[in-house]
Amino acid sequence: MENGSLNHGVPDAASTTISIKGILGLLMETIDESDTRKLISLGIGDPTAYSCFHTPKVAECAAVDSLQSEKFNGYAPTVGLPQTRRAIAEYLSRDLPYNLTSDDVFITSGCTQAIDVALTMLARPGANILLPRPGFPIYELCAAFRHIEVRHFDLLPEKGWEVDLDAIDALTDQNTVAMVIINPGNPCGNVYSYQHLEKIAETAKKLRILVIADEVYGHLAFGGNPFVPMGVFGSIVPILTLGSLSKRWIVPGWRLGWFVTSDPSGMFRKPKIIERFKKYFDILGGPATFIQAAVPQILEQTEEVFFKKTNYLLRQTSELCCAIIKEIPCITCPHRPEGSMAVMVKLNLSLLEDISDDIDFCFKLAKEESVIILPGIFFCRDSSGAKELASHYFCC
Repeated sequence: MENGSLNHGVPDAASTTISIKGILGLLMETIDESDTRKLISLGIGDPTAYSCFHTPKVAECAAVDSLQSEKFNGYAPTVGLPQTRRAIAEYLSRDLPYNLTSDDVFITSGCTQAIDVALTMLARPGANILLPRPGFPIYELCAAFRHIEVRHFDLLPEKGWEVDLDAIDALTDQNTVAMVIINPGNPCGNVYSYQHLEKIAETAKKLRILVIADEVYGHLAFGGNPFVPMGVFGSIVPILTLGSLSKRWIVPGWRLGWFVTSDPSGMFRKPKIIERFKKYFDILGGPATFIQAAVPQILEQTEEVFFKKTNYLLRQTSELCCAIIKEIPCITCPHRPEGSMAVMVKLNLSLLEDISDDIDFCFKLAKEESVIILPGIFFCRDSSGAKELASHYFCC
């Protein structure tokens, strides 16, 4: 990895000072402007960039109706419109053994803001948090800003990127506040089974920590395991569920997300905790009011056939990707993607000439072929062992 920094002007890859958009910007700078070939960018999870994915008409109509009603041009309550909170509570409750209420739901500007809210609410002097490796880099960035120590647990490629639960005990202490579970997985494309999620919940209960469930790709599952919300296990351990309309409805630019307390035992309903949530939301800017107002219609009227078509396209493209990977001697896919919109691919550096690591590979691919993929190091931080692992992976 160190060679990558020296060769390409990339900041120390093990640091948390560069985001996905930051590395994408650096990769884009290497593209030859005189190259007439169309740029193929596989580095960011924006389905609207591809012509095969379309926003459902019901969502577009709901937004137009909301805007043209002239009822939603003013400020919304800082925690979100009541009808929006209620609609999301009802939507999420469809897959839970208990019912959420509107008081459990807080509207955020995309899932990224929900991540920031979760970490801010848990921050305290000396706090640490358990993050997956590989994982989504935004968590490291948010933790750094909130002065929360990051400790990584490994995901095991040979077991479908399951959590290495045996290693969790050694990572926790009295200052561990939570562990983050991303399901469906980003960047690994895995979908956890009911049994594995239950084991995660039991582990968190034993360690007396809560679970942050990042479900921004919720229901985008097209393999052997169906999507199971972590909130199903809310009676075992308190869950903070993070999600959005972005991926499932193909509207990432609408920035409509949610922060949800999936906690039937009521730990998060204590007056002091609720007041803390509300005060923090008072300083945040949420999504546009008319977009919030469109949510009930979107959630109620989107037909199941739309979701099935999206998952069918994702399954088709993942199968095509894996088939092509098999034809290329120097790369392999350790686990066929079953969900989300990403996959981790392994490099065999011994079969490549003049390629030192994942960063070197990605920069040269961008420069020579106008294809953008992301180095594995930006999803695998911390120990030297993790660096060695990451140097053999990239994400697309």
